Formats: sequence, C-alpha cells, structure tokens
Amino acid sequence: MKSVFFKPLSKKTKDVAVAIFAIIIAIGALGSSFFIGYQKGTQRPKNITVEGVIDPTKDNAVDFSTFWQAWEVLKDKYADASAVENNKNFLYGAINGLVNSLKDRNTAYFAPQDAKKFSEDISGQFGGIGAEIGLSEEGQLIIVAPLDDTPASKAGLRPSDAILEIDGESTIELTVEDAVKKIRGKKGTAVVLTISRNGQDPQKISITRDTIQIPTLEFAWLNGQGEEDANGTIAYIKLYNFYEQAPFQFYQASLKTLLGDAHAIIVDVRNNPGGYLDAAVSIAGWFVDEGKMVVKEEFRDESLNESFISRGPAALKDIPTVILVNKGSASASEILAGALKEQNNIPVIGETTFGKGTVQELITLNDGSLLKVTVAHWLTPEGNMIDKNGITPDVEVSEPDALPVSYQNDPVIQKALEVLKKPTTNIQ
Repeated sequence: MKSVFFKPLSKKTKDVAVAIFAIIIAIGALGSSFFIGYQKGTQRPKNITVEGVIDPTKDNAVDFSTFWQAWEVLKDKYADASAVENNKNFLYGAINGLVNSLKDRNTAYFAPQDAKKFSEDISGQFGGIGAEIGLSEEGQLIIVAPLDDTPASKAGLRPSDAILEIDGESTIELTVEDAVKKIRGKKGTAVVLTISRNGQDPQKISITRDTIQIPTLEFAWLNGQGEEDANGTIAYIKLYNFYEQAPFQFYQASLKTLLGDAHAIIVDVRNNPGGYLDAAVSIAGWFVDEGKMVVKEEFRDESLNESFISRGPAALKDIPTVILVNKGSASASEILAGALKEQNNIPVIGETTFGKGTVQELITLNDGSLLKVTVAHWLTPEGNMIDKNGITPDVEVSEPDALPVSYQNDPVIQKALEVLKKPTTNIQ
C-alpha cells in the first residue's frame, strides 16, 4: 500500500485535505433514512377493522364470506387432518397468498419464526454460502451476486445463474425467503445447488456452508498496466456493500486518494447487492456537487415524493474516474452508478445492472411477523426508472466465466485503464 505520511504535499492537496477534515464531523453525523424507514411501523402496532368489504354499492367490494367458506371446507374435508390443525399456519399461508398476488419480487411476508432470520441478513454476519439471491422477471430463482471470498464465489457461482434445485428439490414457485431457509444451515454442512448458466445444461454444485462476514471496502494502488503497485497513481476502490460502515470507509479511501495525488480512480461495484440509501447518497457526494440530485423516490402518493441531494464535498469530481458494474450490481450500486453517470459524466463500464430500484418498508405486525412492502421506486437524476431497467454501461464488457485472480487478468479493469487514458473522461 502506498504510504501517504512521508510524501511532500502540494499546497492544493493540503487545502483539499483541510477541507475534508473539516467535514468529517458532518459525515460522522449522517443518519440513515433507509434504516429509519426500515424500522418505521415497528412501534405501536394496532388492530385494523376492515369495513364495507361486502357492500355491493362500493367499487371493488369483496365478500369475505367466500374466504371463510374456503377456510372451513379445508378444515373439515382436507384428507390429512394434521396439516390443518394449526390455525396460525392457515393464517400465515393466507397472508403469503395476499402478498404473492402482487407479483412483486421485493414485497414479502415473514412469519414470526422467520422474522429473526431475516433480521440477520442486515446485521452483516450470518451463516450460509455468501450469495444474494432473487427472482428474475420471469420468476426464476437466480443468483444476484456472490460475495467475494465466500463459499459461493469460491464454488464458481456467477450473477444471473439460475437455481433450478436446492438439495434435489425443484425451486419452481419457491419464494426467495423459502429458498434462503433451505440454503442456510449449520456451518460445515453442505448444500447442493443445481445451476443453469446462460441456458446451458444444468450442473450440480456442492457448497459447504460457513459463517459469512460481509466485507465493506477494498483499496489498492494500481499502475497503468493494472498491477498493484505501492507507487501507483490509480486509486482502485472496491465497494462490497452500502451498509453502516461504507460511508466512513469510503471517506478513508478518499483521503488516501487525495493525499496520494491519484491521477485517476476506478470505483468497482460489481457484485455489490446494495444496502442503505443514505450510504449511496453520501458516497455519491464525493463526486457530485453539493445541491445536485443523486436519486429521486417516487411514491404512489405524489406528495410523498422526495429528491435526495448531494451534500458534497465533491472533492473527487475533477479526478478522471470510471465506475465498474455487472449483472450483480443492484439497488444502492445502481443509484451510485446512475448519479455519477448523469451528474458527472463518469463512464460506466461492464454489463447492464440488475435493475432493483424499489424502496421497501419493514412493518412489524401484531404477532411479531413482518411485512416487507415496496412503497416507492427510485429514479435517476434524469428521471430514468432503475427497477427492471438497470443502468446501461457506456462501455460494455462481459464478465469472464472464470473469476479473475488478479487485476491484470480482469478484462473489465483492463478496459477501465484503457478508457482512463482517453482525455475525454469526466469532462463536464
């Protein structure tokens, strides 16, 4: 790693460093609107009386007696009496049916016994294989992003791999939440996934579960050939997620970049499944001028629409930069890529991103179960819908089938170095 403590600093660099240190308090005080929204509704749960459901004079009136009739028929006549003994299972199944009728891959219900497991997903450490999974637009269970240096990535899983079976059981009509429960297990045990890649013949991959600790950021100095070099002039910043530690660690990486007089920056959010909205807005502020839009939230009720604005300091905006994406770049990664592309003309290199551009609110119900509800969509500064569309790269480079073992044999990084040599990069 390049030492920054014994290198003489130019006056311009010193001025920038002083300005950055002056804003650290503001950065440290940043809240997380995502986290606040995520917790909204967890307090003061209440009973709700549904009125007018059988009033034929009202639009979309519903006769709930049909539901109760179906309930009683199943309770009385279903062949396996033990399967209908537990009324709570009936209730949870009914709520799941309600949620599934929306056909939204990001809205989900968690029964009380599953709510705790879901909470582990956002704590930063859990048992499993280390992969973000989701549903394609066709409803196929897929790998969204394997996390680096986890059992999933070591086993060769790639973004968009279709999961056909889990331990020999078909994933047809399996929800993401149910798939997570099947894939997780005791550390040291194995799960066998049947994978199809790009429509090819299925292959079975055995993966040994481990405790997953999610890294946040990697920093390195590269030279013009893509070699890691303590005396390099290209700052390489790899973001693995946008959770609590991301803004501060990006601040530290930005200091290294500025104090090291970097000639160029590569921001890499490939296989980054996202995280907190505020983290993406904070990090975008290092490139986007204060006061400019980073992303817009669009609700069903237009009065709730909100634009998230850069708080600066935009200290990196004049350094030639590229951002790397792939099919595994989702959510907050797409917010960052869209903002840098549209507000600072930063080239996006790689593959079209996943297209997860919705806002979820987590609501605790009376019995401790949870509803994760899509409440809004994200739009880029120019008004482009992220959900299902993703961010289209300016320079398209396909990911190699085999994971690169170094910066030099990574074709996306090599293309980034080639683009950074052109004088038009980041010109306003």
